Amino acid sequence: MSNKEHKVIIIGAGLCGTLLGIRLAQKGYTVELYEKRTDLRLTTEEGGRSINLALSHRGLMALDTAGMREEVLKYCIPMRGRMIHSIGQDARFSSYSGREDEYINSVSRSGLNRTLLEKADTYDNLQVFFEHSCTSADIENATATFQRADGTLVKVAGTVLIGTDGAGSVVRRAMMSRSSRLLFNFSQHFLRSGYKELTIPPAPDGGYRIDSNALHIWPRGAYMTIALPNMDGSFTVTMFHPYDGEAGFNTLDTFAKVKSFFEEHYPSLLPHLIGLQEDYFDNPVGTLGTIKCYPWQAYGKTLVMGDAAHAIVPFYGQGMNAAFEDVRIFIETLEQHGEDWAATLEAFSEERPANTDAIADLAIDNFYEMQDKVDDTDFIKKRSLEMALEDQFPDYYSKYSLVTFKPELSYAEAMVKGRQQDEFLLKLVADKEVEDLDLEEVLREVKENK
Repeated sequence: MSNKEHKVIIIGAGLCGTLLGIRLAQKGYTVELYEKRTDLRLTTEEGGRSINLALSHRGLMALDTAGMREEVLKYCIPMRGRMIHSIGQDARFSSYSGREDEYINSVSRSGLNRTLLEKADTYDNLQVFFEHSCTSADIENATATFQRADGTLVKVAGTVLIGTDGAGSVVRRAMMSRSSRLLFNFSQHFLRSGYKELTIPPAPDGGYRIDSNALHIWPRGAYMTIALPNMDGSFTVTMFHPYDGEAGFNTLDTFAKVKSFFEEHYPSLLPHLIGLQEDYFDNPVGTLGTIKCYPWQAYGKTLVMGDAAHAIVPFYGQGMNAAFEDVRIFIETLEQHGEDWAATLEAFSEERPANTDAIADLAIDNFYEMQDKVDDTDFIKKRSLEMALEDQFPDYYSKYSLVTFKPELSYAEAMVKGRQQDEFLLKLVADKEVEDLDLEEVLREVKENK
């Protein structure tokens, strides 16, 4: 049987599903990609989701395999570090890396999805069906039923069925319905904070009102606000606040309260939020949750990946990158096992979850780091020491750099090594100044403490 006789059904034409469809089409497989939404190339609606993502080395490595790196980078804005806005202090820049060529990229979610869909359209063996909402999945037989926009139902079957249909995945729910037979484990954990999006519009001259090459953070201990640049001169601003209490979304329920709160807690941000009242009350509060599950495959016929398998909170900027890495590793696994789909699904489902669990845990860690620790004296000293080490020793990588800029290292390995380094360096700077340290000695001790 040739590749073209193997039909792959993919549910969900978001970032993960569309890249997966492209890569399978490039390998010669017949692919049908189904999406419940309308074609986003025909609308400007963002669907209430964040319009900014942080694209870094793991995502770029996956795009490389599709030949799409340069095409995507045209629509990216480099962010070389965090600009930290503390109350009563000048903004402070903290680099992501001590190496000049390492930075993350702000990219539009919808723009990236459109670029992927345009690429998908270039393959005759890849068809995309919009306005097809999946109502059920038969995970034993790789079939799915969809309701079309006109209300009619259509049932499709393939050699394999792959769910990339997000955190509310129909395919994953079908696996959960067989939990005792599949020994299927599932967990969902919500932060006690939500998020709301605001906008900093372009300056009157069309430029940026604040530095465009940084991810801006207003850390406030129990809550924070961040801002990422867009190509049009605007910034997408996201509040991460609890639901209740003085800073809670449930408390800030009138514009007078919101304005007073921002005047006291975000004084450097408020002047740039020209449409604060409309943005705050028009945009919903979103939840922040982590989903983990195992196994990702069933019966050698059905698989989940991306958010359907491992939704994570956005504080390491790795959600999309992890999903793209899923695609890269899945294709590599498929190549290793030839056309044995059962072996491919089993091997992928065994290898991958430990790594996505690791980045999920790191993202939670980074949530508390971003809203609280970035203003801590010892944390600032540790970051300064890490930057000095990376600048002087090309083979040294901080925890953040291991995760973000070293894609050949698995997330699980990066987490273990990075946490060990963090613990050691924090102890080292607790009673010392960075300028008093011998960097070569520090590096030797770091290596000995592996």
